[in-house]
Amino acid sequence: MLTVAPDIEVLARFGRALADPIRCRILLALREAPAYPSDLADTLGVSRTRLSNHLTCLRDCGLVVTVPDGRRTRYELADARLGHALGDLRSAVVAVEKDKTCPDAESKGCC
Repeated sequence: MLTVAPDIEVLARFGRALADPIRCRILLALREAPAYPSDLADTLGVSRTRLSNHLTCLRDCGLVVTVPDGRRTRYELADARLGHALGDLRSAVVAVEKDKTCPDAESKGCC
């Protein structure tokens, strides 16, 4: 049974999904058009196993859905508004000092 998540949980899930560059690339690709995993793997230059793990994460976060298509499964954004949100995030101006990173940047791979 699907439930509507509270606002904070929704934002946390979205943040978790965007925390990985491959997941960001997947979301941006699906923003353009639905795709099959094999095509996404080829387009993004990642192994199918690695892509599958990231798609599972995005599905668990509620950001993508699967659509049966004969013997294949197609992936697409769970809601068209996610595409708009990704576009808004891409166009947001973020000012960051180049010589400053968060204290955990090296160990956590952030910033």
